Amino acid sequence: MKADRLLERFVEPLLAGRRQECRDVLAEAIAGGMDPKDVYTTVIWPAMYQIDLLYRQDRINLATEHMATRINRLVADQLQTHLKRKQINGKKIVITCANGEPEELGAQMCADLFEAEGWEIYFVGGGVPNDEILSLVGQVRPDILLIFGTQPSGVAEVRLLIDLIREVGVNPTMNILISGGVFARAEGLWKEVNADLYARTATEAMEIAENAQPRKPEIRIPGAPKKR
Repeated sequence: MKADRLLERFVEPLLAGRRQECRDVLAEAIAGGMDPKDVYTTVIWPAMYQIDLLYRQDRINLATEHMATRINRLVADQLQTHLKRKQINGKKIVITCANGEPEELGAQMCADLFEAEGWEIYFVGGGVPNDEILSLVGQVRPDILLIFGTQPSGVAEVRLLIDLIREVGVNPTMNILISGGVFARAEGLWKEVNADLYARTATEAMEIAENAQPRKPEIRIPGAPKKR
């Protein structure tokens, strides 16, 4: 079955709240030989973005948005156990996100897919204070910090987190990767918060993270103004 047709078949019961039908559609695809990773990237992920777009366009209400997002997360949880796992690659990633159900879903799917690729995952979700993320980064010393999704009102907080991490210098060679949320709708916004990398999708995030070179620490001249 073609991915676009499968997505169409999945979204219709998703928006109607028919949980079992959503499960059945994906189970049929996997039984037909579709790789679970492809189900993530060509069905569940784009369905997540469709739900968000429909809600922002006032074409569905909050109840429908919440219901569809929770079903999407339910099937992602069930699908996660079927992902084929590669050998551990020695790389680490910390993943955080905005404090919202859609953002948690996107970040969770990134965590699942990175884990399947052999990364060591530290998924903290949303609502974690910046100083605690800083502490975890210093403790774990990951190759990548992925910040997934935020609403426009949360952009300043993302910038504060990145500035804090860079100012303290707790893990200077770590790259900070941005994806999702308002960053997917505002071109170049990720640069304004001083992130190192940006990815539109989970697949792109994995490719970028895999090929990223260790970040070169900034050399600061005493008395010089901070980067803005």
